Amino acid sequence: MARNSAQDNPLAPVTIAVGQEDLLLDRAVREVVVAARAADADTDVRDLASDQLQPGTLAELTSPSLFAERKVVVVRNAQDLSADTIKDVKAYLGAPAEEITLVLLHAGAAKGKGLLDAARKVGAREVACPKMTKPADRLAFVRSEFRALGRSATPEACQALVDSIGSDLRELASAVTQLVSDIEGTIDEAVVGRYYTGRAEASSFTVADRAVEGRAAEALEALRWSLSTGVAPVLITSALAQGVRAIGKLSSARGGRPADLARELGMPPWKIDRVRQQMRGWTPDGVSVALRAVAEADAGVKGGGDDPEYALEKAVVAIARAARSRRG
Repeated sequence: MARNSAQDNPLAPVTIAVGQEDLLLDRAVREVVVAARAADADTDVRDLASDQLQPGTLAELTSPSLFAERKVVVVRNAQDLSADTIKDVKAYLGAPAEEITLVLLHAGAAKGKGLLDAARKVGAREVACPKMTKPADRLAFVRSEFRALGRSATPEACQALVDSIGSDLRELASAVTQLVSDIEGTIDEAVVGRYYTGRAEASSFTVADRAVEGRAAEALEALRWSLSTGVAPVLITSALAQGVRAIGKLSSARGGRPADLARELGMPPWKIDRVRQQMRGWTPDGVSVALRAVAEADAGVKGGGDDPEYALEKAVVAIARAARSRRG
């Protein structure tokens, strides 16, 4: 999520929002605009794509106004600016105009790094907007959204929301807002399930949960539903791998309190309780069989087979059988 540097003033002369997460970039812009309009309701906002900022354009936009109005100039994809325009921007950074806030949105990669370095050198306010590729990052984002709205949600509810919605931060933020608007008190997993049951059942993690619990028919149903709604096969193999590995980790760990095991295994305490319930019926040999099945499925969905769906079905059935190995 966006983290500001020590210069935490939205009305600083220059703000650079660095990263590729569109929601966070838009929020960085909105924060500046809101602060500017709080200071001057007539603030003029110019929001430009990189190809709209030609050589000389910035000088025109930042020239003194007869009405001395406050102005916000937003430049998106600043890494794509032409060399001549970058020269203009660098010159402006050395002597920014009063009552004007320049906001540069930059992807943060090597392209256009000179402009980014120049902005940092003059002490520009920086907002980090990294792409959230890890489930743990998205989970932390959901928790922060609930906190920002002054509401509490259980760890299970936050995880269920991430499992149900997926990786789109806009959708996750919208879902949090919806739940906070509609539900009083603490939001729990049951509430999330009622609101997003169709999506939850279609999620890759639901496929994995049903498979490691030995519920083959339900796992296959969830798998087909998931695939029909556009979930990428590689995400399903990833979820299956996580589910089986969690079983293996916990089965080989020494007994102890969930909090102690959570620290040892790198899992949240609530997940320790869930995996303990799921691991009934598993044996070490079953874990080995299931991991081989996941590896074969992973190869199948990444081009090693002719039918990714069939590869996933085979893996789901093998995992569900392995989950019953102690009982069988």
